[in-house]
Amino acid sequence: MNQLETKNLKPETPTMYEKTFPNKRFKYTMEFLEKHIQKEESILDLGVPNPLSEIMLDNGYTVKNTGGEDLDVNFKSVVNSECDVVTAFEIFEHLLAPLNILTEIKADKLVTSIPLRLWFSPAYRSKVDPWDRHYHEFEDWQFDWLLNKAGWEIQDRIKWTHPVKKLGIRPILRLFTPRYYMVYATRK
Repeated sequence: MNQLETKNLKPETPTMYEKTFPNKRFKYTMEFLEKHIQKEESILDLGVPNPLSEIMLDNGYTVKNTGGEDLDVNFKSVVNSECDVVTAFEIFEHLLAPLNILTEIKADKLVTSIPLRLWFSPAYRSKVDPWDRHYHEFEDWQFDWLLNKAGWEIQDRIKWTHPVKKLGIRPILRLFTPRYYMVYATRK
């Protein structure tokens, strides 16, 4: 990563990350983005403005976010976008039918990441926020299949772990089990 250090990843504005901040995930995301996407390319980031889209802006990318619409049924912002790249970081697991939005994307490049299904942990569900729930818990092969079916060809991919500072069997398993999966794909 060029000018980006882990300690500089936290945006200045208050965020959804009150107690923890995903420095490792954001660092890997920015390194992967810089590897595949030129700063001159315009980006449509699926989801409302967030700490990661702010970090992308701070690092010289031109980023526009969708407006919080239900991307399962409202594709207007994607269909009307003239961006070069679509990014979707931890979005598709929240959608009931991610195939629909993936087929509507007009851009020729896609950079996306998902949290992987963990066999030792149940699907994530917030009890207070109905938007903060995972309908899908993908394995890497399932996500590859979804992208392929939607007309995308995977050019590069990475996985990484997400250890937690707790004691127990699950925290030990998280040391070795990949938690995140990121893909760079182009239109077929």
